[in-house]
Amino acid sequence: MADAGSPLVTRDARFREHVAGRSHPERPERIEAVDRAVAPLLHRASEVPARLATDEEILAVHDRAHLERLRSIEGRSGQLDPDTYHSPRSAEVARLAGGSAVELALRVARGESRSAFALLRPPGHHAETSRAMGFCLINHIAMAARALQTSCGLERIAILDWDVHHGNGTQRTFEAERDVLFLSLHQYPFYPGTGGLGEQGNGAGKGSTLNLPMPAGCGDAEYGLAFEDIVVPALLEFRPQMLLVSAGFDAHARDPLGGMRVSTDGFARMAASVRAVADEVCDGRLMLALEGGYDLEALGETVAAVLDVLADPTCRPGGRWPAPTDEGRELVELYREAHSHWSFARAAR
Repeated sequence: MADAGSPLVTRDARFREHVAGRSHPERPERIEAVDRAVAPLLHRASEVPARLATDEEILAVHDRAHLERLRSIEGRSGQLDPDTYHSPRSAEVARLAGGSAVELALRVARGESRSAFALLRPPGHHAETSRAMGFCLINHIAMAARALQTSCGLERIAILDWDVHHGNGTQRTFEAERDVLFLSLHQYPFYPGTGGLGEQGNGAGKGSTLNLPMPAGCGDAEYGLAFEDIVVPALLEFRPQMLLVSAGFDAHARDPLGGMRVSTDGFARMAASVRAVADEVCDGRLMLALEGGYDLEALGETVAAVLDVLADPTCRPGGRWPAPTDEGRELVELYREAHSHWSFARAAR
């Protein structure tokens, strides 16, 4: 059994075998950059072998037609939507990503470790019930959340998505469920065009979707204020039994696809914040899964910085968040007004 103080990590050379196409930003070199960057930290982590997702795990969030579509692309190259390509091994690699995320989440929930980081590709948070899109074939973070419900009996799960793109697939999977909180910070308007303030869930899940759309150009100051005034208070109020993070790093200032200005230290501070929340409300149970991030150097840096936070409970990323900007204060006031059904938002106004 792993040391409960060491984060679990899954890596696998097979994650390089999904090839989206010449010059595509979601390329095998991404995971190679991550592997190089985290190599000096692995002595402080416990590696868990990757595994394939079962049909049942996939069908927990996707319909059978989508599963059959995955089977149909095995051994073939082609295109599933304008952004989403596949090569002969892509279906297997996507299954490997989904199964690995599920496995790490279950191991953390069962007490093998307090935290885990699934270093995988392709990303997953855009994949919807019956559709691959936005580089994503299957939704691994949604599969992990569903497995926690069905295999571990967890009733309250929070999913935080800090990728620069809104996790439309994850939101739609859980938007009618009261006991799964989906909380997203993302550039808006931007691909995929979802994630506005008014999207707050449906039916029994009304209020359990909390979107924080941010204009292009936001950096550490705006993200820091959003974390301190909205993200952390919402997670503390919701009090999940486990916290999952769709950890995309394409809001980094050097990312070629996003338009944000978050620094490597900014991502480390976000990781430290969610680690502290997990320690306070759910016995430290925290699992992150890699989503986007397309500047190779920045991706490696930020993943290593976040893993360092998980591996060292005393780690405090350098300095405080930058002083709030006027734009940041205006954003937070908009968020409080839109989400005033939350006690923390009403109390702060």
